[in-house]
Amino acid sequence: MQHQILGLVNVVRANKGLSALESLPSPGRLRGDLGFDSIDLAELAVRIEDATGVDVYADGVVHTVDEILTRLHRREHEG
Repeated sequence: MQHQILGLVNVVRANKGLSALESLPSPGRLRGDLGFDSIDLAELAVRIEDATGVDVYADGVVHTVDEILTRLHRREHEG
């Protein structure tokens, strides 16, 4: 799952003209560590939902990569 999310994060980073990450930082603050703004977060959320079928914002705002992975992991085990 981390590899898939890393790929999606790197697509959004590329769209911003930022370099690709080799790995996801932990906890990986979306705004600070990844340099995302609100539009980037919306794009990432849509890409994650398209790829996984999970709306990571369904249970509220996420602030870190770790929170995204936790929500995806939880949904994976619920379904």
